[in-house]
Amino acid sequence: MKSEIPFIRNHILNIPAYEPIVPFEVLSDELDIPIEKIVKLDANENPYGPIPEVYAALANLPYINIYPDPESRYLRNALSEYHKVPAENILAGAGADELIDLIMRVSLDPGDIMIDCPPTFGMYDFDGGVNNANMITIPRNAQFEIDLTRIEEAVKKYKPKLLFLASPNNPDGGLLPEELLFELLKQPLYVVIDEAYIDFASPGSSMLHYTNEYQNLIVLRTFSKWAGLAGLRIGYGVFPKDLLSHLWKIKQPYNVSVAASTAAIISLQNLDKLLGNRDRIVTERERFSSFLKNIPWLDPYPSQANFILCKVIGRNALDIKTILAKQGIIIRHFQKPGLDDHIRISIGKPADTDIIINQLKKME
Repeated sequence: MKSEIPFIRNHILNIPAYEPIVPFEVLSDELDIPIEKIVKLDANENPYGPIPEVYAALANLPYINIYPDPESRYLRNALSEYHKVPAENILAGAGADELIDLIMRVSLDPGDIMIDCPPTFGMYDFDGGVNNANMITIPRNAQFEIDLTRIEEAVKKYKPKLLFLASPNNPDGGLLPEELLFELLKQPLYVVIDEAYIDFASPGSSMLHYTNEYQNLIVLRTFSKWAGLAGLRIGYGVFPKDLLSHLWKIKQPYNVSVAASTAAIISLQNLDKLLGNRDRIVTERERFSSFLKNIPWLDPYPSQANFILCKVIGRNALDIKTILAKQGIIIRHFQKPGLDDHIRISIGKPADTDIIINQLKKME
């Protein structure tokens, strides 16, 4: 059917807009609660923010009137040293979100097929729609594990080009088992592992080192979570060289700002402080998880990320979110296939945990 709006691509007319988290300032206005009184636990942000060295570096940035390095050379070299992979395999982006879109733009012609395994990060489906992909949806099971058999059948039948999987997965926080990755890499398609939350997982959980061995494996990372740089939008990916040569052609020339690149480099130069904040979040996750397990109307899932997903039992999950919001505590609510009556709570500082624990106790 032809578009009734001149110059608008037809497939754009039929895709829903992405629903982002409400900004901090808007929440404050809507709730009539000062920003400093809000306990924001809805977007998996790092409650500690950037390390002090990042603030100092940003306050003294020289040459911000000059365009940034289009190849992010210093950042890529720092990442190469950190991960022990060639800089030639690394591409930096304005968050991992930009790289998700770039992968689709470089790989998919209109109508080409990709696989999505919900419940998972909504940007895979969103960007698939923007790029006019034909999405094959293979739902996860009740424990959010992927269905390998159905994926293999779909690859054989539909010949998809891309498969996106988050590990740890958002919203449940579960890891992709290594043996499943190896089976998936036998398939004739690009397997994209999104490791946005991997720094909160058990040591050795990352799949990034396998990029040296497999030419169809892509691993994405971000500084948003573990480094507290979500507002600066800085991510990166490790890619096969053959694919990366084409990604360089289509990315925006100055996609990574001077501020974002500097903050990422300074973070990598101060790993002890960065990892100290990471360890505090992991410790707090375990404390909060122990409390949630004792609430009879909540069923928390094991998490390797900086959030905990809970099934709400015998109550309405939206009501729980609304009650907490009135107290200035913001969490995420889900009501969709595979996530009926679920809430997801980001891990904050110990004081944040104490506040939400106190409010949840009042609901018992």
